[in-house]
Amino acid sequence: QVQLVESGGGLVQAGGSLTLSCAASGSVIRFGVMGWYRQAVPGKQRELVATMTRGSTTNYADAVKGRFTVSRDNVKNTVYLQMNSLKPEDTAVYYCNAANVLGTTNYWGQGTQVTVSS
Repeated sequence: QVQLVESGGGLVQAGGSLTLSCAASGSVIRFGVMGWYRQAVPGKQRELVATMTRGSTTNYADAVKGRFTVSRDNVKNTVYLQMNSLKPEDTAVYYCNAANVLGTTNYWGQGTQVTVSS
C-alpha cells in the first residue's frame, strides 16, 4: 500500500511564497509521473497544476507558468511545488499525485489547503 502525505500548505498574503512537499511511504515502488493538482471549489474537477516525469520533463498549467516550480527527489520518492508570486485565485486544496512507471495506477494524497489573501 502506498501513501502520499502532503505538507506545507497554509495562509499567505498575495505576492508571497509557499513550498509544498509530498512524500510517499508504505510500499516501495518506482513512480513515473509525479505532480500536483488543485481543487478550488468542492465537487469541481481537480485541475492540473504541474507535473514532472521521472526523466525531469515538466508540464505546467498556463496559470502558474513562471511562478511555480515542480521538482522531485527520486531517491526519497518526494515531489515538491515551489509557489511564488501567489495570487488569490491560487487559493485551493492542493493534491499530490503519483503514478507507477507503467501509468496503470494513480495515487493521491489527502490534500493540503492553500489560502492566498488579497
